[in-house]
Amino acid sequence: MMTYKSYVGDVEYDDEMKLFHGEVVNTRDVITFQGSSVEELEQAFRDSVEDYIAWCEEEGVSSEKPYSGRFNLRLSPELHREVAIAAKRQNRSINAFVEKAIENELRTVKR
Repeated sequence: MMTYKSYVGDVEYDDEMKLFHGEVVNTRDVITFQGSSVEELEQAFRDSVEDYIAWCEEEGVSSEKPYSGRFNLRLSPELHREVAIAAKRQNRSINAFVEKAIENELRTVKR
């Protein structure tokens, strides 16, 4: 993973083409980059982000900002009630409870 101006790039290596290629993963817009060395890849990533921001300005549209940390979550009423009760028992807010649950789940996914 690479980061520039809060944009996060995910990188893969194509051993047949001997080329790194990546995509910004924390926006819905498609921003890609590639390079044949780490230095070239890093520069291409920064250039692609800058080009994207400049293009948006030229077109008069807002560039999509990386995720803000806020999202709406829809649950069944029953699960919502269970989460609220569990959070209350732990003296946590529902937000803190869900954030911890997600962090725990992500730790198991990364293994």
